Amino acid sequence: MPNDFFRFKKFTIYQQHCAMKVCTDACLFGAWTANKIAAKKLQSNSILDIGAGTGLLSLMLAQQLSNSIIHATEIDADAAKQASENFAASPWHGQLHAVNAPIQSFSSSLQYDFIVSNPPFFQNDLASNNAQRNVALHSHQLGFEELLAAIQMHLSVTGHFAVLLPYHRTTVFESLAQREGFYLHQKTWVQQTPAHALFRSMLLFGREQKEPEQTTIIIKDKAGSYTDAFVALLKDYYLYL
Repeated sequence: MPNDFFRFKKFTIYQQHCAMKVCTDACLFGAWTANKIAAKKLQSNSILDIGAGTGLLSLMLAQQLSNSIIHATEIDADAAKQASENFAASPWHGQLHAVNAPIQSFSSSLQYDFIVSNPPFFQNDLASNNAQRNVALHSHQLGFEELLAAIQMHLSVTGHFAVLLPYHRTTVFESLAQREGFYLHQKTWVQQTPAHALFRSMLLFGREQKEPEQTTIIIKDKAGSYTDAFVALLKDYYLYL
C-alpha cells in the first residue's frame, strides 16, 4: 500500500486523498520538463499544469523556476484540496495556485508561456470500481482532443507544452497535435530497464516547425541501480541521490 506522503529534498507530497500517487515516471517527467525549460531557455514566467493531482509537477517546476507563477487545475475536489495544501506547505507557496475545475471550464486572463500535463492515460481500457481512480486514469473526462483544445486556448503564441504519455498512444497524440498546429520538438522514450520494452514517452511541443530531437532514458540498469541519466535529472529532488 502506498505511503500517505512522499518526501523530496525540498518539499513533501501528501497524497492520501488522491487517486494517483507519486510514481517514478511522473517524477522523471517533472525533472525532464524543468531541465528542458532551462536547457532550451524557454519562456516560463507563467505555467499551467493541467490535471495536477497531488501537485507534484507544479512543485518540481517551482523548485527550479523561482520566477514562475504556476496555476494548477484539477477536476477532483479532494485532489485539488490536497494539492493546495501541498503548495501551502512548500517554500514556493506564493508562486503556486490550485484550482478545482475541469480544464474545459477553466478561465484565466493569462496566456501561459508553458503548459504541462500528465493526462489520463487510458482509453477503452478496463476501468476499476474506484470512481476517483477512473477519473484520474481514464480519458473519459479529458480526451486528447479536449486537452489539445485547452492548450490551444491557453498557450501563448510563442509558448511550449510538455506531456507524459503511454508509449502506445504517442503516435496518435503527435498526429492530433500537428493537426492543431503544434510541432514536436523533443521526444524522450522511457524504459524501466534495458530488458523492458518502452513504456512511456515525454514530449515537448511548440508552434514552430523544426526537426525533433529523439532520445531514450532507462530508469534502472541491469543490476537494479538507477542509471546515470536518471540520477542526473532527479538528484535535485530525490532524498537519497
